[in-house]
Amino acid sequence: MRRIGSALLAAALLATAPPASAQDAPAEIVTPAPAWEPELLRLAEVMGALAFLRDLCEAPDAPEWPARMQRLIEAEGGARGERLAGAYNRGFRAFALTYRICTPAAERAIAGYLDEGERLTRAVARRFGG
Repeated sequence: MRRIGSALLAAALLATAPPASAQDAPAEIVTPAPAWEPELLRLAEVMGALAFLRDLCEAPDAPEWPARMQRLIEAEGGARGERLAGAYNRGFRAFALTYRICTPAAERAIAGYLDEGERLTRAVARRFGG
């Protein structure tokens, strides 16, 4: 009787097991987001806004903003890099939909975003930097 019970148990386990291909596939490792990710995402959005606005207002540092963002995306890589790129694009598009020429309001927005970006950078470095 014991042999029949073991055979039935083995059959039941095999019937409920996932297909072999699913078993053989490596499990995706999901790492939790670091504590600084919300600030970094906001910084990426600010950088996107600045990339658009600085170019629109013909600032000499306009080409630096996309290059800085590219370095940040490459440093983070993977899914986090993709999220950063999405935040950057949101910031860029938000102003691309609104502004066609450099206006005093655009200049004020630039000043505000430069201040916010500096605060975010310092906060992340102070709280989480090595």
